[in-house]
Amino acid sequence: MEVVKESEPNTATMRKALLVINCIILSIGNCAGPLMMRLYFIHGGKRVWFSSWLETGGWPIILFPIACAHFYRSRTQPSSENKLFFMKPHLFIAAAVIGILTGLDDYLYAYGVARLPVSTSSLIIASQLAFTAGFAFVLVKQKFTSYSINAVFLLTIGSGVLAMHTSSDRPANESNREYVLGFLMTVGASALYGFILPLVELTYKKAKQEISYALVMEIQMVMCLFATGVCTIGMLVNNDFKVIPREAREYELGETKYYIVAICSAMIWQCFFLGAIGVIFCASSLLSGIIIAVLLPVTEILAVIFYNESFHAEKGVALALSLWGFLSYFYGEIKQSKENKPALETEMASVPNRQESV
Repeated sequence: MEVVKESEPNTATMRKALLVINCIILSIGNCAGPLMMRLYFIHGGKRVWFSSWLETGGWPIILFPIACAHFYRSRTQPSSENKLFFMKPHLFIAAAVIGILTGLDDYLYAYGVARLPVSTSSLIIASQLAFTAGFAFVLVKQKFTSYSINAVFLLTIGSGVLAMHTSSDRPANESNREYVLGFLMTVGASALYGFILPLVELTYKKAKQEISYALVMEIQMVMCLFATGVCTIGMLVNNDFKVIPREAREYELGETKYYIVAICSAMIWQCFFLGAIGVIFCASSLLSGIIIAVLLPVTEILAVIFYNESFHAEKGVALALSLWGFLSYFYGEIKQSKENKPALETEMASVPNRQESV
């Protein structure tokens, strides 16, 4: 039993470290992804399906960490237990279905970014947290504390504050119809991804095999593979593959930078998707949604810096509310873990006593 006592803290420490790493990865993808996508559109890019394809088209990158994990296990585990892929058929099917939904979400989001400034699309995506919280309650029976409810409330209010000043952010020479359609597409993307995050958590819970981080990377790869397949079909129907070489030659920043933007965009979006499902693995879909929401005002500030988008008082207030909500959530988590720790220690201490009595 002493071994169990020592392994529990070690496991908890490793999970916390993994959570921090995935939060960093998610932050990079969540902040840089929309900026790279907008960079493509504002300098002459017009292919929405191609832009959505770039969100998941970098999935082969995941093969590298999967291979590294395989070689590491080959030194620590018997060869009979060490496999390159651990995913079973039913989990593969679940990941494929989520991937198809992700592909549709990619298109909705890319369409919105093509029509709206980064600041406007970001504030609309902030509504994703409300969808995530609702679906998490229905699908995975997410338990809410006063602190998590406060966090969702503050982050939602923050996006509402931003909405007070959206009219001034409308791009020049864009029709009313295009702007409204971009707005509706972005709302659809927000709702759909708010459903996908709890669906990933439900997949973890219903999987008939142990979920490790290596398996999480496999799930990420399959999701992005099928999402890329959906976007590839869209590109074929839209004749994007024929137009891309011409678009690259006419790109305002030059043909070489066109392909650099595309490659960097594909790599950065992999950080977003891996970070999002990694946070779900280490914590919950609600926390993943909260981190995405709290980073949206940060993305807006970066858009102000790099693209000279307007910055007004509402954005500052939204940033403050987002940080407040973020701190509220983590304060509640820390407080709850401290309350649960004495009960866990008491339960573990009682195990040897029960064995002695037997």
